[in-house]
Amino acid sequence: MLSNKDKIFTNLYGQESFGLKMAYARGDWDNTKALMSKGADWIIDEVKNSQLRGRGGAGFPTGLKWSFMPRDPEKNNYLIVNADESEPGTCKDRDMIRNDPQKLIEGCLLGSFAMQAHKCYIYIRGEYYNESVVLEKAIAEAYEAGLIGKNACNSGWDLDVYVHRGAGAYICGEETALLESLEGKKGQPRMKPPFPANKGLYGSPTTVNNVETIAVIPTILRRGASWFSSFGREKNTGTKVFCISGHVNNPCNVEEEMSIPLKDLIEKHAGGVIGGWDNLKAIIPGGSSVPMLPKHICDDVLMDFDSLSAVKSGLGTAAVIVMDQSTDLVKAIARIAYFYKHESCGQCTPCREGTGWMWRILEKIAVGNSSSAEIDKLLDVTKQIEGHTICALGDAAAWPIQGLFRHFRDEIEERLKKGSFAA
Repeated sequence: MLSNKDKIFTNLYGQESFGLKMAYARGDWDNTKALMSKGADWIIDEVKNSQLRGRGGAGFPTGLKWSFMPRDPEKNNYLIVNADESEPGTCKDRDMIRNDPQKLIEGCLLGSFAMQAHKCYIYIRGEYYNESVVLEKAIAEAYEAGLIGKNACNSGWDLDVYVHRGAGAYICGEETALLESLEGKKGQPRMKPPFPANKGLYGSPTTVNNVETIAVIPTILRRGASWFSSFGREKNTGTKVFCISGHVNNPCNVEEEMSIPLKDLIEKHAGGVIGGWDNLKAIIPGGSSVPMLPKHICDDVLMDFDSLSAVKSGLGTAAVIVMDQSTDLVKAIARIAYFYKHESCGQCTPCREGTGWMWRILEKIAVGNSSSAEIDKLLDVTKQIEGHTICALGDAAAWPIQGLFRHFRDEIEERLKKGSFAA
């Protein structure tokens, strides 16, 4: 279990004020100028050596991503923080912004300096109104204290930070759709290449990172890459904020060591499964877009990128959704399928048409008006969508369905034969 002295987000539960005075007391903005004086190359190398992987879902190595940015003083580089947290089950960034915003703002300065960006935009989910108010106040305090703005932290570097509120579209969590939205256009993903590092916001080099990814940077630089990489396993290092919801006694956000066993995470921090571990049916380990896992896999699996990938799921946003024996898994996945149908931007035919197909077939299966052949048809549709769209929303819609039938097809077919689906 991660000790309190090793936790990065020490005010995750809002027990203290989010204000700058208390942020100083928690160690934020402690000699930031000295970190910057070591140079942009040192910062990027330290982030690389920490083995930090993006905390927004894809898990791409952060230092490597930063190194792709051209550092040409003639170019207008941008850092974009993706706070459009809309994945069902995910609520970690919300608490970081609400209770520990100065960590994020300091991370914006250090990341922007490393990538030679003088402007940083924080794109926040439109429904996070209270959080956006807190963030604006925190940014105003940082400006007033000289921590950002002209000659930020007396470092000689200028940085302006802006908050942009989204309008409630899940698709804008995809980095290129986010850039389109920031430019005032309809939020639809762009074709890649060109990648944002070469041609992003307003055609300039741009890096888009998740809130948690940026917020942990100051602590990594202060305490050292070797400290951060000492947690977890090789290529799956550091601390991680997990969101635990569903059929547990104590739903919560908790910062823990990467690679903690899933069972330990739930038993130690969420009060265990309601009715006990043996009452567990399945768990979605990384937000609604990743495939569910049945109990026998959940008994031993570790919570990190590679362990979950090995069992054909994913860490995603680390939103752990627990479902006990009372759950109708088909109805649960049908509800998720409706979400992706509703949130599809409609740009790609496989996603625009296929998400509706998948939802309608699942609804038929949910009421028992179906057959094994129709399950085959549904799985065939998921394969026609997966990997055939501009962005990953098509994959996100297909994977939960594939996970359902990978592990529970026999049980579902048995129920169809017995006609036990009828309400």
